[in-house]
Amino acid sequence: MSHRPLVFLSGLTVGDYLLWNWSLNGNHDVLALISGLTLPPLGLAWVWLLALGAARLLARFTRRSGGAAGRAAAARGATSRAQQTGVAAPMEEAAGPPARSAGRSSNKLAA
Repeated sequence: MSHRPLVFLSGLTVGDYLLWNWSLNGNHDVLALISGLTLPPLGLAWVWLLALGAARLLARFTRRSGGAAGRAAAARGATSRAQQTGVAAPMEEAAGPPARSAGRSSNKLAA
């Protein structure tokens, strides 16, 4: 995951806040209004990207903490579910469809 959007949005948000603060103190009403109206959406987008990045980091951390034991348990679970439902397990699906016998013709039905 690239952190560029978060860094870029952080810069825009901080810059907009500084512009808003400066324009309020300098009696620049129009500029204060424009920068004040753009600050809440920028802040919400920044918080959203921050939360998304934290969730991805947490997911990556929890996935790694399972290690080989977690992957082996997941494979056993998939095989046992496949046996219970009668569906091919992932390893069996990778082998491909069964080969046809040479003596059979096409699958056309006789009328």
